[in-house]
Amino acid sequence: MAGASPWAWSSRGGRPVCVAALAVLIGLGLAGCAARETRMDPLAVHDLATRYTAAWCSQDPARVASFFAPGGSLKINDGAAAVGREEIATAARGFMSAFPDLVVRMDDLTVNGNQAVYRWTLTGTHTGPGGSGKAVKISGFEEWTLAADGLVARSLGHFDAADYGRQLQDAPTAIH
Repeated sequence: MAGASPWAWSSRGGRPVCVAALAVLIGLGLAGCAARETRMDPLAVHDLATRYTAAWCSQDPARVASFFAPGGSLKINDGAAAVGREEIATAARGFMSAFPDLVVRMDDLTVNGNQAVYRWTLTGTHTGPGGSGKAVKISGFEEWTLAADGLVARSLGHFDAADYGRQLQDAPTAIH
């Protein structure tokens, strides 16, 4: 055939097949096989966040870790990510040990698809091992990527570490 044509002839009965259209359809089919963003129910995520907040107040690090997918991760500021429930429980235990009276309050939650931003305020007295005895109040947030099962696949946590350090040094000692 002379000239460039988007049509080709098949070997079956001479029916024309649009090569360009076929390529597009195959491409769309392959794109459909790619991982799709899971749209999470905002009410279900709010329930998860409420229970997650209570877990932080429970002094039970395994309870905090249970909100993460088995291979989930928690990264706090510039620290190394805690990967897996055991490491996440260890990270939670660090805060719980340092602040035996730790209270976390959920300040806000926004949900967009399988992403959420959980905003919180932590209060407590640094009376754990090697503690300063100082009362602290810090606010921060976690950027969550949620797994299809509704658990946290990845959390990127952020708080003002400099302010936290100042409070441990300069805050008045808690009255017991």
